[in-house]
Amino acid sequence: MKTVRHNKRERNLKNSYLGKSLAGCAAMIVVAVSNHAVAQSMSENYANDLVKKMTREEKLQMLMGYFSTTAAWLKSTAPKNGMPNSAGYIEGISRLGIPAQSQTDAGIGVATQRSPNPRERTALPSGIAIAATFNDEIAYKGGAMIGNEAWLSGFNVMLAGGANLLREPRNGRNFEYTGEDPLLSGAITGNTIKGIQSNHIISTLKHFAFNDQETNRFTIDVQIGEQAARQSDLLAFEIANEIGKPGSVMCAYNRVNGDYACENDWLLNKVLKNEWGFKGYVMSDWGATHSTIPAANRGLDQQSGYPFDKSPYFAGALDEAVNNNHVSEARLDDMVGRILFAMHENGLFEKPLNGDQSAKIDFVANGKITQEAAEESIVLLKNDRNILPISKTAKKIIIIGGHADKGVLSGGGSSQVYPVGGMAIPNEGPAEFPGPMVFYPSSPLKELQKLTTAEITYYDGADINKAAELSSKADLAIVFANQWTGESVDVVNLNLQNNADELIGKVASANSNTVVVLQTGGPVVMPWLDKVGAVIEAWYPGTSGGKAIARVLVGEVNPSGALPASFVTSINQIPRPKLGGDEVGIAVNNPSQLKGRVSVDYNIEGAAVGYKWLDKTNQTPLFPFGYGLSYSNFEMKNFKVRADKSKVTVNFSIKNNSKVDGKAIAQIYAMPSSDLWEAPKRLVGYKKMQLAKMQEKSGTIEINPKTLAVYNPEIKKWVIKGGDYDFTLSKSSAQHIQKIKVKLEETILD
Repeated sequence: MKTVRHNKRERNLKNSYLGKSLAGCAAMIVVAVSNHAVAQSMSENYANDLVKKMTREEKLQMLMGYFSTTAAWLKSTAPKNGMPNSAGYIEGISRLGIPAQSQTDAGIGVATQRSPNPRERTALPSGIAIAATFNDEIAYKGGAMIGNEAWLSGFNVMLAGGANLLREPRNGRNFEYTGEDPLLSGAITGNTIKGIQSNHIISTLKHFAFNDQETNRFTIDVQIGEQAARQSDLLAFEIANEIGKPGSVMCAYNRVNGDYACENDWLLNKVLKNEWGFKGYVMSDWGATHSTIPAANRGLDQQSGYPFDKSPYFAGALDEAVNNNHVSEARLDDMVGRILFAMHENGLFEKPLNGDQSAKIDFVANGKITQEAAEESIVLLKNDRNILPISKTAKKIIIIGGHADKGVLSGGGSSQVYPVGGMAIPNEGPAEFPGPMVFYPSSPLKELQKLTTAEITYYDGADINKAAELSSKADLAIVFANQWTGESVDVVNLNLQNNADELIGKVASANSNTVVVLQTGGPVVMPWLDKVGAVIEAWYPGTSGGKAIARVLVGEVNPSGALPASFVTSINQIPRPKLGGDEVGIAVNNPSQLKGRVSVDYNIEGAAVGYKWLDKTNQTPLFPFGYGLSYSNFEMKNFKVRADKSKVTVNFSIKNNSKVDGKAIAQIYAMPSSDLWEAPKRLVGYKKMQLAKMQEKSGTIEINPKTLAVYNPEIKKWVIKGGDYDFTLSKSSAQHIQKIKVKLEETILD
């Protein structure tokens, strides 16, 4: 109980920083950090005391997780006490009051394995959509909501918190992650984890690390240098770890510089546990454990999801390895102690599960939380002649394609959340994993009909010529275009699926007042862009997505999302036009087609991921990172920068010069005068502000010093190089409003 009180007190202190003096804030930070240290010390002592009381058999029991789904294809039988059709289960030890670990797949909500009667739960917008909000508070609220649903569903471990960078735009799991920039990705993921864990459950940080593509994901060897690694994906994980303090980190399928991620001493021991001081436990991804002795000695603490792996490596084999001193008794105790620490630190002992209490879930309230997230995530990419919001003079509107008459799209795979009320369209997409293709029953068509007086009709777009003919007779045509992506398979290219590019082109040729609504897992190309009047990116918008899209289209909500990833003109603009490790020429995930081990060279771009690569190679994308339009006209001004060694603080103001309330995102970029970094500039801060019509507000951002530093592998430290730096107040990575030059002192960060 004391641990939880300390954590609550720490949160309250952090929430009260605003409006305090710098000296007062500094004192409060010291108190908060001190309280957290005390809480951690208590959890460590509690864990150590329990370990001393445990038998060898009980210790080993804590280290083996079992797939909690009966699956003929895997020859698996769900554990007796596990939640059915769920990700995993580890039996508790009643003699010592140690609760069972009940694990649910996650990301956007409580997922269910494929089954005749899946759990029906609330789905947030996809991870990349949450990143598009540029709003840490939205990430926290969404995490707290799905964490609450997880606990009420009988789970105390949620496999959520993906921070892998969008290094490969064709990655089938980009929708689960949080964009291409380490600061944004780390902050959004960290706050999501923090929200989840506020419910007395453990959240994971995954997939550690460099699981940036699905093609050959089980065997591919990622080649990357240490400095580039630390300044890209690992920085995102480091920031997420600092903010979210996850109880667990999930290691990835792939290899990194030769060793599997789940038996990689550099990743798990040297970086995560030693340098970052991570006190929780490392669990394997389902099927990512390949050994007993190397895995245990190199940092893996818990094998997950057996029988996905070839053997129960952490059962009898680990017992034998300890007996023969191939794995020390101290290391075994450390493995168990880390799990117990995470359980105590996150309140699993204090508030044990009480079975399935899903009848208590407030789906109405949770639907509003996910709706708010969807509304803030939608990005207005184009709006010629102010076609949007939909004019009240539009009498006849036609909506075409995308099943917009029925619902909104979601991404496929293990993170799949099934909607309350059932799927809007059954039997869509592949019969096997990562299917089914799930549409949530939130119809944009029906929601628009509630919000406008226009006559609105729907056509599925099956006949492209007919769609064009019908569009020519309407005042406004709205085309819903989808790109379905899912775990285990990368997309072949960045074009829309099902001839949607051709459909949009012909509809736009027939009606210049054409609006395109994109539901995609990541960036897509737009060969039709010059023909259409407006484009919005809605991502996979979650349970209430149809209502969110409709409210943005009619102007009840002012769009405020910004791109968390660059949209390129073609795959020729990215570092690897041919997908890394793709030996057969298309995206595959079938090890039987491989001829030996394959690798992918991430040293090509190194830490210059996304907009940094485009800047470095002097390329102009279709839409830059951070880009997003609004129905308001925002003026950014009064930019100031103060620097004291590693502490850099920026101040600015934003004025809403319009008669429409809205939200603006101030983005701060930095550029060293000399060639110090992986690319010419980095995002070093951001802040989203709500502004009433004609209102002006001031904002302050304290820059994370690591975003200004380079990692020195020789001394294992981050170093801010001395010299002149330009700081910009910006609307995107390509639109800078004000610039100030500041001299920074050389500083080694502690």
